[in-house]
Amino acid sequence: MTSVRRLVHLVLFCPLSKGVQGRLPVKVKYLFLAWLAILVGSWVTYMHYSTYSELCRGHICHAIICDHYKRGIISGSSCKPLCEKHTLKLQHCLSSSPTHQVYSGVWKEKSVVIKCGLEDGSRRDGSPDSMLRHEMALFNKPSRGTSMDEFREMLQNFLKGNLGDHSSLGTLVSRIMDLADVNEDGKVSLAEAKSVWALLQVNEFLLMMALQEKEHTPNLLGFCGDLYVTEQVGHSTLYTLEIPHYLQPLVPTVISTTINHWLAPAWPRRARITIGLLEFVEEIFHGSYGSFFMCNASPRHVGYNGKYDCKMADLRHVASEVAVRRFLKGRHCETNTDCTYGKDCTATCDKLVKQCNTEVVQPNLAKVCRLLQDYLLFGSPSDLRVDLEKQLRTCVTLSGLASQMEVHHSLVLNNLKTLLWKKISDTKYS
Repeated sequence: MTSVRRLVHLVLFCPLSKGVQGRLPVKVKYLFLAWLAILVGSWVTYMHYSTYSELCRGHICHAIICDHYKRGIISGSSCKPLCEKHTLKLQHCLSSSPTHQVYSGVWKEKSVVIKCGLEDGSRRDGSPDSMLRHEMALFNKPSRGTSMDEFREMLQNFLKGNLGDHSSLGTLVSRIMDLADVNEDGKVSLAEAKSVWALLQVNEFLLMMALQEKEHTPNLLGFCGDLYVTEQVGHSTLYTLEIPHYLQPLVPTVISTTINHWLAPAWPRRARITIGLLEFVEEIFHGSYGSFFMCNASPRHVGYNGKYDCKMADLRHVASEVAVRRFLKGRHCETNTDCTYGKDCTATCDKLVKQCNTEVVQPNLAKVCRLLQDYLLFGSPSDLRVDLEKQLRTCVTLSGLASQMEVHHSLVLNNLKTLLWKKISDTKYS
């Protein structure tokens, strides 16, 4: 990668000396540039299609889900449209991982996103039915003969173990039971129960159920087995241009940054998106079902709709405090890096006992503010820039145990929201 990038830069940005240029015929120069263009184009095409075939396996997902549905193993509100009527189709691949299939589609004249999990191909034994065996194991609970009350108790215990013991869990259990009752007959069939239970093993789906009433979470529109359908977020990332990973070594950061600045919404609209993102940080901080951590604060996971309201396009990297603490508890460590859940939910390492402490050091707000520094500052109004830089600098340096900084956390967040809102409140962007 590095050698290719150096070659391109050498040819494009480091012209030959005048003496050499003079000795080379013009046709030779153009032939060389044409050859280089063909070489790079062929490489990019190869990388694109090899990456696509690795990441995009929606046909497998569709085949497995519909096979299970036709055999009566699973159920769901999206099963008939997907497998019988074919009014719900997987159209354009948006997957960034082979184990998490994401496709755009259209259903009921609305743009939707279809998501489905697949087993890591490298862990299978290579036989044609190994994927099917894995999926069969996924739908093995609850077992035949489980009563409605027993299934409700299963849900209660599962949610308690993954979200914590909260007085509002009963409401969430009822919400899930209502969702499972696809035919609305007041009962949950075995196929309906198996489907919902499999879905709850998907972290993003669990969070969508817990945060369903929140303004900045995409709406769940339907499901079939462990495949689920959500509303499509108009803009699925903060930045318009995403450089494919295989092109990143060839494209200087300054160029991609400049292009994204040029394509970005007007500053007041970016301020509105930011306010929404800050509200999401508030929503997941000591909510009805506990606290949640953003364990990979990336612009690729934050989107917005046509009205420039923030919508979290990807919740896979948001984790409950209970899940993070369970991961860290008793974990052996040598340095703080060993005490990391996800990408950046890091706790401290107690080097005396060589075990991780269980409290995450950096709060969500600090991660979000680091993400927003460039996004908010470029093109910002001159009369606001100094205060905005100061607020963001204070926000980014937030650290310490979350249990000891709740008041400071809320103060910094509200100050930043107020600063932005005052600037756009009397304009068409509010």
